[in-house]
Amino acid sequence: MTDSAVLAEQAAPKAKVGYRALFGNRDYRLLFSGLAISMSGSWAYNVALVVFVFNATHSPAWVAAASMTRFLCALVASPFGGLIADRIERVRLMVTLDTVSLVLQAALAVVAALNGAVVLAIILAALTSVAGSSYDPAARAATPAIVGEEYLAAANSAQSAVENLSVIVGPAIAGVLLLFSPPAVVFGVNAATFGLSALLVGRIRARSRPGDISEGGTVGPLKQMAGGFAAFVESPTVMLLAGFSILASFVYGTDTVLFVVVSQDQLGTGSTGYGYLLAALGVGGILMAGFMNRIAASRRLGAIIVLGMAVFCLPTSLLTIVHAPWIAFLLEVIRGAGTIVVDVLAITALQRLVKPDVVARVFGVFFALVLAAISLGALLMPILLGIVGLKTTLLIMGFAIPALSVAAYPWLRALDARALGDLSALEPRIATLQALDIFAGATRAALERLARSAVEESVEPGTVLIREGADADDFFVITAGEVAVSATGESGLERSLGTLLPPSYFGEIGLLEHRPRTATVTTTAQSTVLRINGNEFVDALTVTNLSPTALGRAQMRLARTHPSSSLTFGHTDET
Repeated sequence: MTDSAVLAEQAAPKAKVGYRALFGNRDYRLLFSGLAISMSGSWAYNVALVVFVFNATHSPAWVAAASMTRFLCALVASPFGGLIADRIERVRLMVTLDTVSLVLQAALAVVAALNGAVVLAIILAALTSVAGSSYDPAARAATPAIVGEEYLAAANSAQSAVENLSVIVGPAIAGVLLLFSPPAVVFGVNAATFGLSALLVGRIRARSRPGDISEGGTVGPLKQMAGGFAAFVESPTVMLLAGFSILASFVYGTDTVLFVVVSQDQLGTGSTGYGYLLAALGVGGILMAGFMNRIAASRRLGAIIVLGMAVFCLPTSLLTIVHAPWIAFLLEVIRGAGTIVVDVLAITALQRLVKPDVVARVFGVFFALVLAAISLGALLMPILLGIVGLKTTLLIMGFAIPALSVAAYPWLRALDARALGDLSALEPRIATLQALDIFAGATRAALERLARSAVEESVEPGTVLIREGADADDFFVITAGEVAVSATGESGLERSLGTLLPPSYFGEIGLLEHRPRTATVTTTAQSTVLRINGNEFVDALTVTNLSPTALGRAQMRLARTHPSSSLTFGHTDET
């Protein structure tokens, strides 16, 4: 099935779930809390770093050097960070990175307290940015396994909201602390936030299964990283949706320069107005986040993305006639609401469309392109201002990007149409899976993902689909024909265990118990089966309850071949 079938999940009416249910998930509460605490501390530390460097050097050039060094390190490290997040279990990686960041920030606090070398402080800040380059891809890649696909849009909206909130809260915390204490205290507080984040994230129960992306040591790091680039560019859908988010990041980069000039020349609020305008973008994102899960369930995502870009950009043109700071603040609130729409839909699409074994690398590439787009916007804005002036620049930024978005709308509309068509084609498979007791607790989104990943095979009589003792790889559903089950088991004597008729399933014990196959399954007639990748199958059951009927059936099957063994799998309610 094509990528558009995945996006149709966002258009399914049953996908409208509330944030109360999302935060009822214990693991997500821990992840969200860890992100909120560490991000707020990091924004506070950003302010303290500028103050420390400026107080020590009294040089804007040194301040710029500190900011650019951190930014460029994050940009270069991001693709490598995604690679690491695909090679190491993600929760363990996030805890390790939080711990490393704690040590680096504690060292920075010591340097600041002792009035140490500014260069050393910049190096420690840059290393903290490098550590963060793996953290974000790991967190985004871990989210689907923690919340399930049904809650992805809500989770991404919540995370975007806390990012926007931290932009407001973090600098405010820094401002209060710096009134009564030196920058070293803020660095110490930031170190503590990383420690608290590590404690929270370390309690997450859902864990990823890192694969051997080196293919037995035959593929080096550069080729492994190239796999992330390839997965990013091979899907036109990913390229299109991520491209809009990257374009929005370019506009944000222009804002970081444009706000200074607007505040000074248009609003008369001086340098302080820059912070107010930037905070207004965050406020808009927070206000819109509560509506994003419903927006993501729309059947017309193409029109919504174009509208989101228009809302993000068009108010900029109105700044040519606005001189009241409060009106400018409201315009930026509106713009902030527009950009979160584009970002959340793009990130959710990446999580749904990209294969789990490469998704962190894809996010590494994506975040690198986002950082590059922000940098490019910030670099080009002074040039544009110098050539055409402030008012013309505001008009260009207000109208040019929406015009490009409208020009791309035919491709987005075609994407919507394909999504609905592909979802309709999946319905027979979804109905088959829904009728199986093992998926009784599965969400609609999980069933759609399984149906999309399933490969339908026509199998000749006498074909061995599963051989006892072999490694467990796939899960099978028989939709036509007949299969015979036999096993040697603990008795050492091969015996028949009966036949399975459609609709039936087999292969679940080895996958869920992480053990070799316990029986041999052979077709006895011309048959049709759905073959589902084992990782996809396990992922679908990670965020749902396995029904008592399915557990009982699996225990009975295991008892017939290995009576001394008991099932260890199941799913506990974490609400």
